Amino acid sequence: MRHRAVRDLMSRPAVCVAPGTGLKETARLMAGHDISAVPVVDEDDKPVGMVSEGDLVRAQAELPEPAELLPAGHARAGRRRTGATGRPGGGAAGASGERPGTAGALMSSPVVTGRPEWSLVEAARAMHGNGVKRLPVVGETGRVLGVISRADLMAVFLRRDDAIADEITDDVLRGALGLSATQISVTVSEGVVRVRGRIGAHDSPELLERLCRAVDGVVDVQLDLGGPEQAGTAA
Repeated sequence: MRHRAVRDLMSRPAVCVAPGTGLKETARLMAGHDISAVPVVDEDDKPVGMVSEGDLVRAQAELPEPAELLPAGHARAGRRRTGATGRPGGGAAGASGERPGTAGALMSSPVVTGRPEWSLVEAARAMHGNGVKRLPVVGETGRVLGVISRADLMAVFLRRDDAIADEITDDVLRGALGLSATQISVTVSEGVVRVRGRIGAHDSPELLERLCRAVDGVVDVQLDLGGPEQAGTAA
């Protein structure tokens, strides 16, 4: 059996920004590539943080209302630009050392990364355990190769039932366990695998179930197995 790895589903090449990239340019890149976040990388293309749609919305929400920027008694006098009063682009540098209004000042850091050789289970566990929706995928040198998201992992659940059934029949039953189609039948509906038939005295139903569950796209396994067939009656 060949399980899809992170490298098979990640988006590549990764769309990245530098710490000094402005928020408007960051938003344009995300909109132009239809993505919800970008890694922030240093001069060696190593990730130092992430900026997401949520970060950009938060930055917008933290801006003062226009009326709050006007002197008392001039609420109708019109709008004026601000500098350090919360508007991105003014004020002192943030904790990252980058000026406000840049990806470096807004990014979430440190960044949780993944590896291209990881299984999809490993990637899902890393996202869940760290409360993140995506992982920059880095190579041996630490440079960003791509990005894998929760939406990418969902592609496993969209795998066709007939493809799942073919893999279980060919790779699990015949290849791994040496069972024939005359002994076992496999049907799959909405990712639920039903295995019916008879197995030998030395065959393990538990092993059969584990191998079936390990196939990409399987959501449940139901076994309906009889014991080994009798050798036959004596003449």
